[in-house]
Amino acid sequence: DKQRMKRIEANDPVAMRYKGIEQYRKGDYRSAFGYLMKAAELGELEAQYSLAGMYRKGHGVEKDEGMETYHLEEAAIGGHPFARHNLGVHEWNNDNEERAVKHWIIAATQGDDGSIKALMLAFRRGLISKEEFAAALRANQAAVDATKSPQREAAEEFYRNAV
Repeated sequence: DKQRMKRIEANDPVAMRYKGIEQYRKGDYRSAFGYLMKAAELGELEAQYSLAGMYRKGHGVEKDEGMETYHLEEAAIGGHPFARHNLGVHEWNNDNEERAVKHWIIAATQGDDGSIKALMLAFRRGLISKEEFAAALRANQAAVDATKSPQREAAEEFYRNAV
């Protein structure tokens, strides 16, 4: 923890995010918010995504759909696939199916499987063509394949056994 605090003092956004998540899990939402906000200001996408969740749930802040959407958009613009997927869900729930589908296609091409499931629903409803759905599936598989390597799999195995 001493090492992490040194990293936080040096403005390391990843260390700030980890500290923010740690504080969140302890129920110290106010402290979590501060660390996550600073990390987000420094460009940490996962912190943006976490802040969106805090605004959605009202943990440490007033529930605020506008701020939730803002942080989802910031994370999505930076390439966070789950944030992009959630923007699609938000649009879908607000009867903006065309925008939802666009978000899900982008998230699917980033490897998000939840967006493939959402696109399957959109396909069944006739909102996208068979060709568009097939292209999204191919792009999704390519993104998933691009993240595979023996080193990554060994690291994931190590992490699973260490926790």
